[in-house]
Amino acid sequence: MSAAGDRRWLKQALASLAQEAARSADTHLLRLELPAFPGIDFYFKDEASHPTGSLKHRLARSLFLYALCNGRLREGQGVIDASSGSTAISEAWFARLLGLRFQAVMPDCTAPAKVRLIRSLGAECVLVPAGVDASRLARERAADDGLCYLDQFGLAERATDWRGNNNIAESILAQMAREPQPEPVWIVCGAGTGGTSATIGRYLRYRQLDTRTCVAEPAGGAFAHGWRTRSAAAVASQPTLIEGIGRPRVEPGFLFEVVDAVQEVDDADSIAGAWLLEELLGRRYGGSSGTNLVACLALAEGMRERGERGSIVSLLCDRGERYAETLFDPIWLQAHGLPLAPALHALRERLGATPA
Repeated sequence: MSAAGDRRWLKQALASLAQEAARSADTHLLRLELPAFPGIDFYFKDEASHPTGSLKHRLARSLFLYALCNGRLREGQGVIDASSGSTAISEAWFARLLGLRFQAVMPDCTAPAKVRLIRSLGAECVLVPAGVDASRLARERAADDGLCYLDQFGLAERATDWRGNNNIAESILAQMAREPQPEPVWIVCGAGTGGTSATIGRYLRYRQLDTRTCVAEPAGGAFAHGWRTRSAAAVASQPTLIEGIGRPRVEPGFLFEVVDAVQEVDDADSIAGAWLLEELLGRRYGGSSGTNLVACLALAEGMRERGERGSIVSLLCDRGERYAETLFDPIWLQAHGLPLAPALHALRERLGATPA
């Protein structure tokens, strides 16, 4: 294809992404008042309301924009990435929007509903067993087959415009502007690529705010170890069943310096948190949203002990329906040695919630 033809397609692709962004508008900010925490307001930004059902919708759009504007993605070229599921769903959706083939390289333990959804979008799923480096395999396939490797783990913090462009932090602060305590004490998020915490931490400094960034991490996760030691070589000390976060190693997009705290959460508490969110909000969210809820609770308990007031904002990361066969299946939980009732009871008591 000629250079003029390449540029025409590039303009059309960028216009399609801009139109999609305008149609998607923004996600809802939900407020919770919990009896055990007078003077502390909780807000959860519902990123599951994106067209592709997760926070990763923002990242996927940014990765395609980054690839297009850096000349790495051309008309008719196939696209590939490594993912634990949610990013791949969003990438498959955008690939279909642009008329491109997409391959997702994922762990074979990925929730079955995610795999089905990716395939329903016309994409190919390459499922790899434990011990296989999905990112390395995706990179090798890209080189061998002339595919565009989106590289979410390597490019997440670069691809997202942290100064604005309706990034997650800018959106939160705009929505908080009319609330009783508009400048949050904490913004809480998980870390998969590290891109979200990097964007939030940078933007808060850019705006000269006192709001602090907390990463909610599965117990023993690599980001927790790495943040404490400031070691990019840190690895996880135990596995996790919470998809999308709790990486086995520190990813290059995780910026230690812009994270103010890391709160570790056991898997049982994360899953109980996801179940409790359904009781509180009337809809299901995934395990990482439960991790965020429990981390918010720990921060609020510290504020309460110090007599502090203020607001805490966190994220609802993806739709819980994707985990109907795993986190929300009592038989699956029993098979993985995760009795839900004790953790759920303890969490209800800490929140001051009325037992269901």
